[in-house]
Amino acid sequence: MGLIFVASCLTYMDRQMFGLLKPMMQAELGWSEIDYSGVVIAFHAAFVVGFLTFGPLMDRVGARLGYAGAFTLWAAAHTLLGLATTTAQFGLIRFLLGVGESGTFPARLKAISEGFRPQERALAIGLFNAGSASGALLTLALVPWLTESYGWRGAFLITGLVSFLWLILWFRIYKRPQAADAPRPVMPPSWRTLAQVIRTRRAWVYIVVKFLTVPVWWLYLFWLPDFLYRSHSLDLRQFGVPLLLIFLLADLGSIIGGWASARLMARGLSVGSARSRVMLACALVILPLVAVPLSPWLWLSVMIVAVAAAAHQAFSANLLAVPSDLFPPEVVGSVVGLGGAAGAVGAMLMALFSGVVLEYTGSYSLIFFVAGTVYLAAVGVLHLSRVYAQPQA
Repeated sequence: MGLIFVASCLTYMDRQMFGLLKPMMQAELGWSEIDYSGVVIAFHAAFVVGFLTFGPLMDRVGARLGYAGAFTLWAAAHTLLGLATTTAQFGLIRFLLGVGESGTFPARLKAISEGFRPQERALAIGLFNAGSASGALLTLALVPWLTESYGWRGAFLITGLVSFLWLILWFRIYKRPQAADAPRPVMPPSWRTLAQVIRTRRAWVYIVVKFLTVPVWWLYLFWLPDFLYRSHSLDLRQFGVPLLLIFLLADLGSIIGGWASARLMARGLSVGSARSRVMLACALVILPLVAVPLSPWLWLSVMIVAVAAAAHQAFSANLLAVPSDLFPPEVVGSVVGLGGAAGAVGAMLMALFSGVVLEYTGSYSLIFFVAGTVYLAAVGVLHLSRVYAQPQA
């Protein structure tokens, strides 16, 4: 769990770095808003490819080798960002980085599905998922200093090279969970298995909910610093405390979300009821996000976004447990891959939408309206589908 937390922390550092350094890179490289969104879209397009590839691959080779391969590709690409000079080069490298990073998601959830009982999974996911917000916090602590000392290129080079140390720890420390030693299927999962999975209602519900909600977290990572810069005139040195608060609460939200559903199950609620209640509560808490662009006060905006980010992570901790709730372990990686690909498509559309809206209106109002309301739609899909009421695979 500790190793997965650290890897999650490192990969999310890259995401926050790219958003944090956006104004600086944009000024030096002459990017328009659409150029920037194009680079972001290349990253998300890679997630579609990577999720559909790595999902079934994790079911074949397991988390140990699969995670190591995906992380190696990610670390190499992150390092190369420090050497890129053109928009096309950034787009290509971000694509390779996205392919590698996408493989880490099914690897994490594959390990969770094998090593934890259903009532433990959301809390376990919440704990390692806190690495995402912790990565953002680490970025705020290190990247401004690295950038001032070595430039934004040096920041990418240094953090990328240091990340390779994780691989040594992974191979030396990681042990296959005892639960994973149970007899495995005679034939490994195949594309035929994936085709069977995708025809089920359970898979499509997970796909749709991921498509709707994943893009909002990317919005926080890639556009939130720019929002603070545009709306409240903050610069690289002033981003620290507001973003620190936002991602610290997001960390807490991830853990509390997993704990809350486990607590409800301990009180006698079914797995489906516990997950649904927590996710509905999160969706309601996120609604005030629509008012953020209307606020003239920095700290009111920051607090609304911080609470919404915490609720997103709590929502996510339960959503990420859904595949292991509804599917047997031998296909969990494939299901996670399908959901991840859907989330990447949604993120691509959000990036395109954000770039066009900002290029032609300069306002975040419509963007935050969408971000604040999609969770209620997602909960509605989950509730109306009644997937937890169906006999489980």
